[in-house]
Amino acid sequence: MQSRAFITGISGTTVNADERAFIAAERPWGFILFKRNIETPAQVASLVDELKTCAGRSDAPVFIDQEGGRVQRLGPPHWPVYPAGSLFGALYDMDPAIGLKAATLSARLIAADLSELGISVDCLPLADVPVAGADAVIGNRAYGTEPAKVAAIARAVTRGLEEGGILPVLKHIPGHGRATADSHLRLPTVDTPEDELEKTDFAAFRPLSDLPMAMTAHVVFSALDPVHPATTSATIISQVIRGVIGFQGLLMSDDVSMNALSGSIAERTKGSFLAGCDMVLHCNGNFEEMREVAAETPELSGNALQRAEQALASRGAPQPFDRVAGRAELEALMNRAGT
Repeated sequence: MQSRAFITGISGTTVNADERAFIAAERPWGFILFKRNIETPAQVASLVDELKTCAGRSDAPVFIDQEGGRVQRLGPPHWPVYPAGSLFGALYDMDPAIGLKAATLSARLIAADLSELGISVDCLPLADVPVAGADAVIGNRAYGTEPAKVAAIARAVTRGLEEGGILPVLKHIPGHGRATADSHLRLPTVDTPEDELEKTDFAAFRPLSDLPMAMTAHVVFSALDPVHPATTSATIISQVIRGVIGFQGLLMSDDVSMNALSGSIAERTKGSFLAGCDMVLHCNGNFEEMREVAAETPELSGNALQRAEQALASRGAPQPFDRVAGRAELEALMNRAGT
């Protein structure tokens, strides 16, 4: 049975009767978990199995935002705290090889946590390049302020995830680092000239254009499209994301329930697809909004279907890994940065 082109959250730690019927009828391609869905390892593993059973697909991807630092859905007491991205940048400045090793190790440890729960996709790495005066929503989540360094660390993070059998999602393409507002709350506008964006923000994403999936930024780039944020801008998706950056994988929207987007949830969903997104993401578990998203979501077909299938097919089996030794090595590396 063919899926439809959206990823949905649910409201709690189990799938309720309404959600079960919704999943069976509307056939989302995948699911995403948040802290409201998480209690214990056994409960999360059971929920993941339940979601896949409801979907009738053992390969239904289950996503999570597990970056480390302040964006970490799995945390104590059952899961470790992982470093924020900026710490890898600090180590990189001391010794690039050490910074890259730490980034790979952290991602490999995260992958081990996710794999044993049945979670298959992590919304990581970030290639956002922050600037002075930008909103703190990215802040220390970023790997640095130089595009080449950011791309190198993002690649190292990707390597760790992939070695652990977890698919990466590159975010927030084509860049959230300059935003002067938190797109969860309102729409940011970036007025930087196009040539400067190409040398900085877009340059960090270009070396990562081969990743299987990417998530859009709810940010207006006025030099390219003064009206629409990247998520709903056909110009930015075609000319920048698919063109200048060269990303050809599965393009998913950031959460369409975020306040940066205007209009109804249905209008936001429709606008994302019209602009060129392959997949729409809806996160908050609000059932009425979930129904609005589903009503405007097409069957997964054509290029979007091909990209979705290629993304899932690119997932490898976890490679052998000593988690205890890996954690000890990561802690030793992080101590060198004074953390």
